[in-house]
Amino acid sequence: MGKGGGCVFSKGQRLPLPPHRRDRTFIPAPATTASEPTPATTAPEPTPATAAPAPRQVRIYVVFYSMYGQVRRLARAVQRGVGSVPGALGILLRVPETLPRAVLARMGALEAAAEMDAEGIPVADPGGLPDADGFLFGFPARYGAMAAQMQAFFDSTAPLCRGQRLAGKPAGFFVSTGTQCGGQETTAWTAITQLAHHGMLFVPIGYTFREGMFEMEELRGGSPYGAGVFAGDGSRPPSELELALAEHHGRYMATLVKRMVHGADA
Repeated sequence: MGKGGGCVFSKGQRLPLPPHRRDRTFIPAPATTASEPTPATTAPEPTPATAAPAPRQVRIYVVFYSMYGQVRRLARAVQRGVGSVPGALGILLRVPETLPRAVLARMGALEAAAEMDAEGIPVADPGGLPDADGFLFGFPARYGAMAAQMQAFFDSTAPLCRGQRLAGKPAGFFVSTGTQCGGQETTAWTAITQLAHHGMLFVPIGYTFREGMFEMEELRGGSPYGAGVFAGDGSRPPSELELALAEHHGRYMATLVKRMVHGADA
């Protein structure tokens, strides 16, 4: 082919672009420059852990009836036992007297009634019972069962029973009898019927008082059903051993109620 003709291009003649590049505009790549160093990212300050709120205090109502003062003294010891458990509060409440003062005078019980009034222990209101997390009921025996005053109080809780307002709440008993054969056990276990109708849970102490439950050298009230005292004719006060058992009863109940309310680790 002649110079400048045919399919051989002459020297200096520009080669045509191939078809797939003819409509494209050449854009030069930007010049590369040293990039500025990226500043280090500061890690956010860790959020301090929020302390879990302290569990609320459990409330155990110590509800009792006492004619001559023995059950009242046990109730005080029970309250001390409850209060010895961190996060537990024992609240004393007394059951109203149903006997006229003239009858109390003939029974020699006016002095104890005056002491009760002087201590300022509030009277139990059945309507307030659902506020408690647990109960310890104390009462003297009458023919192997609870005294009529305590029975009258339980009778007044019928509206709570109809609504099952106390269902599932734990409760125990501590008692007073005149003699060793006066019903330390029967007075407690005949009272379990009251709890059953309310759907409550009866909590005995068993032999958790350890060697104190096997004491044979000293007269002692109480049983696996709960703390107790031998009152005789009403003149015998609780012994140190009986008071220690009552205090143990309160501590044992408070520990159990805390576990029920706040879990096994409470």
